[in-house]
Amino acid sequence: MRPNAIAGAAGTVVAGALVAGFLTATPAGAAQSVPGGAAEARGAKIAADRAAKSGITWQDCPADWGLDKPIQCGFVTVPVDYARPNGRTIKIAVDRVKSTGTASERQGSLVYNPGGPGGSGLRFPKKVTTKNPLYTNIAKAYDFVGFDPRGVGHSAPISCVDPQAFVKAPKADPVPGSEADKRAQRKLAKEYADGCAERSGDMLPYMTTANTARDVDVVRAALGDKKLNYLGVSYGTYLGAVYGTLFPDHVRRMIVDSVVNPARDNIWYQANLEQDIAFEGRFKDWENWVAQHDSVFHLGTTQAKVQQEWEKLRAAAKKEPIGGLVGPAELINYFQGAAYYDSSWVPVAQTWAKYRAGDVKALVEAAGPNLDDKAGNIASENSNAVYTAVECADAKWPTSWRKWDRDNTRIHQQAPFMTWANAWMNLPCATWKGPQYSPVEVTTHKGLPQTLIVQSDRDAATPYAGAVELHKRFRGSQMITEKGAGSHGVTGLKNPCINDRVDAYLLTGKLTGGSDVTCTPHATPEPPKA
Repeated sequence: MRPNAIAGAAGTVVAGALVAGFLTATPAGAAQSVPGGAAEARGAKIAADRAAKSGITWQDCPADWGLDKPIQCGFVTVPVDYARPNGRTIKIAVDRVKSTGTASERQGSLVYNPGGPGGSGLRFPKKVTTKNPLYTNIAKAYDFVGFDPRGVGHSAPISCVDPQAFVKAPKADPVPGSEADKRAQRKLAKEYADGCAERSGDMLPYMTTANTARDVDVVRAALGDKKLNYLGVSYGTYLGAVYGTLFPDHVRRMIVDSVVNPARDNIWYQANLEQDIAFEGRFKDWENWVAQHDSVFHLGTTQAKVQQEWEKLRAAAKKEPIGGLVGPAELINYFQGAAYYDSSWVPVAQTWAKYRAGDVKALVEAAGPNLDDKAGNIASENSNAVYTAVECADAKWPTSWRKWDRDNTRIHQQAPFMTWANAWMNLPCATWKGPQYSPVEVTTHKGLPQTLIVQSDRDAATPYAGAVELHKRFRGSQMITEKGAGSHGVTGLKNPCINDRVDAYLLTGKLTGGSDVTCTPHATPEPPKA
């Protein structure tokens, strides 16, 4: 459930630092810990107790991190394997900006995860330093704390392929036209899985959501907070749900925004099939909007006509990659931004309209790779490696190609926009060389306070049913539905019906407006006048 879209390494499209060293695979038969076991619980307490004593040495952030004063950076030491808290350790990179209010207004730290798996949260304090008005009230009460989860960015980063090879383009068309195409994609997926084992094998057994949740608890302790205040978006909602299950009495306030369905049989194979269908619906929402503004974009006066133009564009790019770099895979990767975020509606439509008017460069620059951006390519490859490692380790995946082929062929018939691209992105999990565990059973335990769930009902990346499911599982939670909207990540958008309730909850602990609330949608994007 990636928050951003970046070109994948194996001819796929994926849904958004230092390169990890070449690591050796875990030896066959080596003991592996169980994500939810008693040994891990003991290890997590030991690690948290140590962190509470040592705290965090806050300093100015390294210059190349792009985090200017007054943001501060530091590291928190965590075990690689919580069943062996005295064994090998890694350092988790954290940053913060202090609360802007008085000492009496301060309520602790607000820890943030933006999603992924594989997303960095280190930019979260910039919501304060750039004076984003949506966070003004909350910033008076909380230090804003971001972190790189294990394996990400500055937190013992992992890698699966050479970063420059990861971004090369054009990649193969994700939609197979023959059995030979499928065999080629299967080969690439296996090679990617093998690369993960070769380059990062000693971390793969421990790249689980449960271990990241334990890391969050160690960070909480290092911050000096007895209880956690947490805001998680997209995959960050699943991380929050697992944390709330493992550490219910360590939660003070928790907001989950754009929610992953936490049901064990949904993590992660079924989740991606459900996502394909939701992306199709949201892409059509965007096409409808484009058609309504045909006087600006000239891409078709109905959704069906805009879809025809999309299919023409895709076919042309398959026949001859645009600018030599943008084929169907790159187009899907770029255009799915419009299905993720309303903020992408105008720029994607504008870029397409410019191309139709003869400006090829605009589309190539928007959808093609930047081969000269070495740091960005390293970060993109690392993010995708973590995405794959966590999703493959969190749950047991089907190993039968017949099942993958049958399910994705069926879904493609009703949702052709993203289905095969998503399938190839996740197919490395079918030949994964690391252990695959059973997902945590997310549920309410004694001590978990009321949580706040926020969800738009047409979200593509995390379909609405996921929020409903977590609402059932976290008893006493309140759910805010933004009806008729579909942007991914709701709390960061201007909608007073939502913003005021988020503020009230974080500032007072009160869930206002009754058991559940339905809000009208935020403002629909408006294109520039023709």
